[in-house]
Amino acid sequence: MLVKKEVEIGGKIFSIETGRYAKQANGSVMVRYADTMVLVTAVAAEEAKEEHDFFPLQVEYREKTSAAGKFPGGYIKREGRPTEKEILSARLIDRPIRPLFPENFKNETQVIAFVFSHDGENDADVLAAVGASAALTISNIPFDGPMAEVRVGRINGEFIVNPTIQQLKESDIELVVAGTDDSIMMVEGESKEISEVDLLSALKFAQGEIKKLVKLQLELKEEAGKAKREAVPVVIDEALKNDVYALAFDKFKEIVYTVLSKEERSAKNKELSTFVKESLAEKYPEQEKVIGGILHDLEKELMRERILNEGIRLDGRNTKEIRPISIELGLLPRTHGSALFTRGETQSLTTVTLGTKNDEQTIDGLIEEYTKKFMLHYNFPPFSVGEVGRMSGVGRREIGHGNLAERSLKVLMPPEETFPYTVRVISDILESNGSSSMATVCAGSLGLMDAGVPFPKPVAGIAMGLVKEANRFAVLSDILGNEDHLGDMDFKVAGTTDGITAFQMDIKIKGISFEIMETALNQAKEGRYHILGIMNQAISQPREQLSSFAPRLITMKVETDQIGLIIGPGGKTIQGMQRLFGVDINIDDNGTINIASPNKENATKCKEYIKKLTATPEVGEVYDGVITKIMDFGAFVEILPGKEGLLHISQIDNKRVNKVTDYYKEGDKVTVKLLKIENGKFSLSRKELLKEDNRETETVEQK
Repeated sequence: MLVKKEVEIGGKIFSIETGRYAKQANGSVMVRYADTMVLVTAVAAEEAKEEHDFFPLQVEYREKTSAAGKFPGGYIKREGRPTEKEILSARLIDRPIRPLFPENFKNETQVIAFVFSHDGENDADVLAAVGASAALTISNIPFDGPMAEVRVGRINGEFIVNPTIQQLKESDIELVVAGTDDSIMMVEGESKEISEVDLLSALKFAQGEIKKLVKLQLELKEEAGKAKREAVPVVIDEALKNDVYALAFDKFKEIVYTVLSKEERSAKNKELSTFVKESLAEKYPEQEKVIGGILHDLEKELMRERILNEGIRLDGRNTKEIRPISIELGLLPRTHGSALFTRGETQSLTTVTLGTKNDEQTIDGLIEEYTKKFMLHYNFPPFSVGEVGRMSGVGRREIGHGNLAERSLKVLMPPEETFPYTVRVISDILESNGSSSMATVCAGSLGLMDAGVPFPKPVAGIAMGLVKEANRFAVLSDILGNEDHLGDMDFKVAGTTDGITAFQMDIKIKGISFEIMETALNQAKEGRYHILGIMNQAISQPREQLSSFAPRLITMKVETDQIGLIIGPGGKTIQGMQRLFGVDINIDDNGTINIASPNKENATKCKEYIKKLTATPEVGEVYDGVITKIMDFGAFVEILPGKEGLLHISQIDNKRVNKVTDYYKEGDKVTVKLLKIENGKFSLSRKELLKEDNRETETVEQK
């Protein structure tokens, strides 16, 4: 049965339809907003695999280039592995739906979103997230939804829901919010140093639009929803639980209440786990996994109760305290900039590389192709957490963390007109115990200043946590890895002393209130200011000079009709200049020229050459030229690159000249004056300059 529901969002019709497409999936919907359409399906395995002690959820988002009437780039004319944009969009779907599955549901579940039509204006990612919720809501898969997701922009102080791609360029905020009808589930975005009050206002605006989309899904469910499968609860033997508590409670409490390093805590936990499992092995055979789960929950219970009752955390800090921070700059001699940022047991070694226009990244997708001049790459090797792991390429988590750090910094990057370099920042996480992405923001800001990039002020990031039980809650500043794992929220906020530049929030519970959001934002501001104070002590202004190993860039502008002249037939002229001066030359269609060289003097010489090449000879001007050809009637002189004039034999000297070769040979330098331009030909004179010299000499002698 075909069922379709519609609602107006941001002045456009938002529709969800089911019963036409992909009917063998457990749930499937086609979401449409303007002319952008996304098919989203949800399928779950009938039974859980015994070996799964986690929820195996897989979310895939794919953009068909045919949706925008385009062919895929490259030699193989079909879509390949997911792009960075597709991975980030999949994360925007995964993160808000994951907490809404029952805790005891372990069946393999897959959500797939295909973009089948794209209008060039409305991004499909938030539509796909609503579609995922709708497909799950009407399916027989256990799901405690629906939830909805919207994008918020702001132009001239007015909030806009689901702004177009063009509107986002004019907006001072880009915020993606997911939530239920009464609480926030996920937040992600960037902004131009907005205040905490403005961010809260944007969230409240988003919540109003989310309610409309939640209501729409409930209407769809009423007509097309299937009966839900039962998520079979996990029954734990109370006798086993009591025996585990009897053996472990006091010992675990002692571990939780003792200040230990991450490595020491892990070793103590492992030792206790081994002791309990071995002690109960005979009485409860083949129950190691169950015992491990009970111990995990016991640690969680003890940690959370201590925080809520005493305000004391695993490492002895109070809820607002930031871990010790150390900063070292310029440790790597041949990089263009570097910073080592260590906060507690989290450490980022970040490098900065300056490049030319040739190093820009080309981005091709559903919208018009464009290039990136600033990029940040985040790497999380397994040794950073003391583990052995496969090095099989960049994972989704690394792409997500790198994107968040990039968004935190890019708003403060200088414009191309003042700093024409392409910039790449690489953050290698060498140690991790809580919020390595925010350490990357701090290290990236420091590294850019160390490289001499005109970065106006430092940017710092902090990760906030939450422990919530009924009406009691505690917000934690600068969370540890365990506090992220055993807590209820991971809320990252980055910014300057003047405002917020990026943010990301994920929660493990079913939504949080605006009261908690406000507390977290204000506490994050305090922590951010503390970190910025330490960063300013290390470096408060960018280095005055770039690294001696960085390329030197000179920018100039010419008329667009002169571009062909500079390039020359078949690129002959520009290639010749690059060989002559040892430079790289890039020319934009608007006439902007970037000259790059390891040697600034060579770049300057090339610039002067181009100035002469594009200069228009003027009558009366004096030029230092080179003789290119000797004839009986005179000599041809190149007065500007590619521009020759005739120095007639009668204009060589004040006295009669019998042979040109008595004065010059090819390759000689000569100073001449341009007498006239006729039919594009230049007439030159040396005699006129000699007369002027004589007149000046006579004037001096008379005086």
